[in-house]
Amino acid sequence: MEVEKPFDYIERIPGGAIITTTVDKVLEWGRECSLWYFSFGLACCAIEVLMAAGAARFDLDRFGMMFRATPRQSDLMIVAGTVTKKMAPRVKRLYDQMAEPKYVIATGSCANAGGPFADSYAVLKGVDLIIPVDVYVPGCPPRPEALIFAVQKLKEKMRNQVRMKRSNLPEDTRCDA
Repeated sequence: MEVEKPFDYIERIPGGAIITTTVDKVLEWGRECSLWYFSFGLACCAIEVLMAAGAARFDLDRFGMMFRATPRQSDLMIVAGTVTKKMAPRVKRLYDQMAEPKYVIATGSCANAGGPFADSYAVLKGVDLIIPVDVYVPGCPPRPEALIFAVQKLKEKMRNQVRMKRSNLPEDTRCDA
């Protein structure tokens, strides 16, 4: 009988309760499963998505995500709503205060491309003009399920980045068995 691996990080010894892995894989797993997010709510999307995502039905805590009110302790910035040109330097400053590695999810049509206010002189045509965005969530307003799906896609992207980084090492420095 073959034992199934619950994670890519763990190697089980048959018939035993010992788990062997590397420190890097444990740290990567911990980083992926404990995202601390900083929500930057600017308009109606913040009320619709972020408030519902913290409620009981769509709770982000079950994914290991914890809300932080400060960017210095956050891994993930969730930008929800219309980013005006007056607010853009503040968004950039908060992004710069986040520690590495940092990720961004843009939720709603306004954060993605300006939304219905794209023709206005005061509205930025997407938050990606000032900070790099990892995952876009469409909709006006997007559903909380869409935010949860975006978080899952971000975790998948994090896993792929780690694999690419590991595969780009020179052969003599890799420790793969």
